[in-house]
Amino acid sequence: MTTPGSEWWRTAVIYQVYPRSFADADGDGIGDLPGALARIDHLADLGVDAVWFSPFMPSPQKDAGYDVSDYRDIDPMFGTLADFDAFLIAAHERGIRVIVDLVPNHSSDQHPWFQEALAAGPGSAARGRYVFAKGKGRGGAQPPNNWPSFFGGPAWSRLPDGEWYLHLFDSSQPDFNWDNPEVREEFRDVLRFWLDRGVDGFRVDVAHGLVKDAALPDRVVDTSGQMGGLGNEAPYLAQPGVHDIYRDWRALLDTYDGDRTLCAEAWLPTLEQVALWVRPDEMHQAFNMNYLGTPWDAERLRHVIDESRTVFGAVGAPPTWVLSNHDVIRHPSRLALPEEEQAEGIGPASKVLPDPVVARRRGRAATALMLALPGSAYLFQGEELGLPEVVEIPDAARQDPRFIRTGGGEYGRDGCRVPLPWTAGGPAFGFNDTGASWLPQPEGWGAHARDAQAGDPASTLSLYRALLRLRRAHGLGSGDLEWDTDEGDVLAFRNGDVRVVANLGADPVPLPPGEVLVRSGGRAADPLGTDETAWIRV
Repeated sequence: MTTPGSEWWRTAVIYQVYPRSFADADGDGIGDLPGALARIDHLADLGVDAVWFSPFMPSPQKDAGYDVSDYRDIDPMFGTLADFDAFLIAAHERGIRVIVDLVPNHSSDQHPWFQEALAAGPGSAARGRYVFAKGKGRGGAQPPNNWPSFFGGPAWSRLPDGEWYLHLFDSSQPDFNWDNPEVREEFRDVLRFWLDRGVDGFRVDVAHGLVKDAALPDRVVDTSGQMGGLGNEAPYLAQPGVHDIYRDWRALLDTYDGDRTLCAEAWLPTLEQVALWVRPDEMHQAFNMNYLGTPWDAERLRHVIDESRTVFGAVGAPPTWVLSNHDVIRHPSRLALPEEEQAEGIGPASKVLPDPVVARRRGRAATALMLALPGSAYLFQGEELGLPEVVEIPDAARQDPRFIRTGGGEYGRDGCRVPLPWTAGGPAFGFNDTGASWLPQPEGWGAHARDAQAGDPASTLSLYRALLRLRRAHGLGSGDLEWDTDEGDVLAFRNGDVRVVANLGADPVPLPPGEVLVRSGGRAADPLGTDETAWIRV
C-alpha cells in the first residue's frame, strides 16, 4: 500500500506518444504500436516515468482518433490488442507506466450506438444516449441554440427526420448524453476493460465538457474557435454535475492496486476552477493549461507558478506542468511568437513567424525551468529533439478538421503532429523503411534526428536526458520552491539543494556561486545569457 502523498503520479514525468506520428513499423506512413515498441528503449533512455498514448481505438479518423467507434479495441492501423499488451509488458519491465486516452464527451458517428439512434428515430431510447433536440423557428429549421463548435461553425447538425444532434467538435463526433444511466454504466465498463489489462491510468479528453445544461440555453458570449472555451463560461462546460462522474470513476479506480490515475484535460478560465477537478475524491491530475498559455514573461510566469502551487496545494494535489501537446503550437516556436499570434496555428501565410534561433533558445530554457518545478510534468513526443512547429505544410496535405471547417481560416494543429525524425538519413528520416508519411516531413528534419543528437553533449536530447536524470536524483518533483527574487526579468528560486536561475531579460546576469549541474545554453563559467536557464548545486 502506497503511503498517502507518495504516489508515483505526484512527481512523474509523463511522455505523450501521438501514435500515428511516433514510429511506423509496417511502412504505411502511419505510426503504430509495433513501431512504438521498437522505440521503447528511447523512452527508457530518456528517463520518463510513464507514457500517455493519444487515442488508438477503432475510429474513422475524422479527428485523428478522437472520434471513437469502439472503446474496447485497437484500430487496425495501429495494431491489435496483443500489440498493446506487448508494449504494456515491455514498458512495465522498464519501470515505465502506461496511460491511455479516453474520449467520453463524444463518440464517432460510426459508433454502433449512434447508428442505432439514427435508425430508431425521434423519441427512441437509442437517441436518449446522445443529445438530440428539436430545432427553433418555422418547422424547427434553426438550431436549438447558438452553441458553436470548437472546430468552427455551429455545434448542431440536422437529420433528415428534422431532429438536431449536438457535436461540440466535428459533425462526425456526436456528444453523449451523460444524464443517461446507460452512458454512465457503459463507461464504467470501458474503464474496467482497460484497468483489467493493466493500464496505469487515463487521460480524460474534454473532462470539463461531459454534462450540459439540460435546458439548452443560448450562451451569452460566442467564442467559437477558442479551443476548449478557455477563458469563457458556457452552458456546456464545467457544469456541476460533471464532478459526480469523476467521483464515481475515482471510487472505481481505488478498487485496483497500483495507484491508477486520472488526468483531466480541462480548459477553464481560472486555476481555482481547474483545482475543483483534483479534489481528494475526484481526479488525480489536471493539465495546467494556464501555465502552458503563459508567454515568455518573468512576472507572468512567477505569478502562474505561485498561483498553481497555492490552488492545487489547497486541495492536496500536485501542480501538473505542461508546455506542449498535440493541440498547440510546439512550445519553442510558440514562445518566440507574439502572444496574439499563438492561438490558431501558424502556416506559410501567417503574419508573424518565429525566429528559429530565438525559438530554440527559449524552448530549451523553458523546459529547464519547468522540469525544476515541484509536481508532475508532461512532455510531448519530439520536444526532446527540439522540434519546432512545421510551418510549410501544403494546404492540400493538411488534415486537421479545424483547418477544413474554417475553410483554411485557422491553420490548426497539423504543424505539431508531423512524424518524428529518428535518423538523419534514410526513408522518412527513420520513421519507417518506406518513406511514406501521413503528413509531409520538412527537408531539414534530419538535423533534429535522434541519431544526430544522441552523441552530442550540446544537443537538446542530451539536455533533456540530463534534466530528467538530475530532477530524479535531487528529488525536485517532491521538493518545495523558495524564491530568491520576486521581481525583475530573472526567475530565481531554490528547490531542495538546487538553485534555479532563468534569465528572461536582455542582459546577461552573473550566476550565483556553486557547481553548475546543467544549463540550457552557454558554457558553465559564462554569465547567464538571455533566454537561458541554469541549475546550480547549493
